Amino acid sequence: MKRTVITVVGKDTVGIIAKVCTYLANNRINILDISQTIVQGFFNMMMIVDLTDVPKDFDEVSEELEQIGAEIGVIIKTQREEIFDKMHRI
Repeated sequence: MKRTVITVVGKDTVGIIAKVCTYLANNRINILDISQTIVQGFFNMMMIVDLTDVPKDFDEVSEELEQIGAEIGVIIKTQREEIFDKMHRI
């Protein structure tokens, strides 16, 4: 399994979840876990996804998600799970 962490942060607007999830579904990316909150008008979402069946490479998926984020006014970051874990160890 190729687990990846996707974070989405920015000013809340209509359609953020729809746009991101549509991209994931269209690219055969399975959502394993998801959490999202809105705090005083700011949107924050963290997802754990599986890229095992994705025909594209990690960098291409990451760039396309960043591009979607730019279009809708949020920042979307994609990190491989093992790198995310190492960065956030105490």
